[in-house]
Amino acid sequence: MWIQQEILLAAKKRGFHLITSEIISALPTLTRIECGLLVLFIKHTSASLTINENADPTVRQDLESHFNTFVPERAPYYRHDYEGDDDMPAHIKNCLLGSSVTIPITNGKFNLGIWQGIYLCEHRNHGGQRSLLATLQGRLISE
Repeated sequence: MWIQQEILLAAKKRGFHLITSEIISALPTLTRIECGLLVLFIKHTSASLTINENADPTVRQDLESHFNTFVPERAPYYRHDYEGDDDMPAHIKNCLLGSSVTIPITNGKFNLGIWQGIYLCEHRNHGGQRSLLATLQGRLISE
């Protein structure tokens, strides 16, 4: 079975946001898959997706702080600067973190580690609504 659908996420402030429950809620077919995969792709170049710690919110704060230091705004060598000081760093952060994640599905649930969750990494100060493409592939649970 293959299913593909778009998921629209409401605008979020700049930072790392845990979106696992939003993704699960948007994919009711997930519970019917015995064994499969979800490929989640973000259709933007100034935000990214990753999997990381889902329990302690200070991890998300530390990641944001580190990436802002690692990829600063207003670097003197940036030439693409007409969309705002946060735009070119957002593109670089997207290259570093990536536009997609692949998640195993077992018995109708994501088969993530106990402390793992899906992050939307919003790299713009005012990124707006974000569009994700979810592709589910797998064997259905026998009824």
